[in-house]
Amino acid sequence: MRVLVVGAGAVGGYFGGRLLEKGEDVTFLVRNRRKEQLLKTGLVIKSQHGDALLRPQLLVSGEQPEPYDVILLSMKAYQLDAAISDIAPYVGADTLIIPLLNGMAHVEKLAHAFGKETILGGLCFVEATLDQDGAVVQTSAIHDLVFGIRNGEQTERIKRITEAFSETKSNFVLSDNINQAMWQKYLFITTLAGITTLFRSPLGPIRDESLGALTMKQTLQEAEQIMRSIGAPLGEEIVENNWDKLHSIEATIKSSMQRDMEKGLPVEADHFYGYLLNIAKENGIAAPTLEKIYANLKIYERQMGFRWG
Repeated sequence: MRVLVVGAGAVGGYFGGRLLEKGEDVTFLVRNRRKEQLLKTGLVIKSQHGDALLRPQLLVSGEQPEPYDVILLSMKAYQLDAAISDIAPYVGADTLIIPLLNGMAHVEKLAHAFGKETILGGLCFVEATLDQDGAVVQTSAIHDLVFGIRNGEQTERIKRITEAFSETKSNFVLSDNINQAMWQKYLFITTLAGITTLFRSPLGPIRDESLGALTMKQTLQEAEQIMRSIGAPLGEEIVENNWDKLHSIEATIKSSMQRDMEKGLPVEADHFYGYLLNIAKENGIAAPTLEKIYANLKIYERQMGFRWG
């Protein structure tokens, strides 16, 4: 099973690295600067689940065009258009693409580019970042990658992928209802990213402050209402379950979007919140808390000179 990981940042570097550590045939498609760094230092993983120093195969877009069995997309949503162009030479008739982007807006765009049967569902739960030397630093107990066929079928190809993804030092989980899992993750991360970026704080101090907790609940409820207005398969008691989850995870946890803001990097304001607010507008749903979160992110983008969206 030949695996191409698009991006060797925190997410791609961690999960691709765990596959490589196991002995799978993994190649990373990266930019020139990251390639030079990895050639010098190797792919370094620092994690409570085990450190690793790996020497991966590396490609820059356009090199060695040939199809891969699986392509893992681990970049940010604002890099999606470029990634679609970059991976085209590596997509064959039997290639399956697993996007690990948060949200849902990317699925239709990928299906339009490569065909809906080529695009699996995917998501991950991992708190990871790159340090100043380019090492992947993974900092919490959770390190799950969930994937599955969006129509629920279990094919021979998905069985082969599941076998390849098994027995690593991270958790690769095959879901029989990946659409629901993706929407549920979208609801959770909309809330976590929204409040941590709005208050510029880890989760714990926000939930310990009464008005912070209220904002968290309002974010969760508004996002759920918008998603249900288009028939998103969220399942029952999703608000209560997410509320409990947000109170059970580590107080020190930060969203990846908050970490990006702290580093002065772009954020996914439109992919996360613009998408939901457009649905809210079309359906006449009030979402004042989400509007404030979105405004905060758009102001940040403009202050930093990021002008898309």
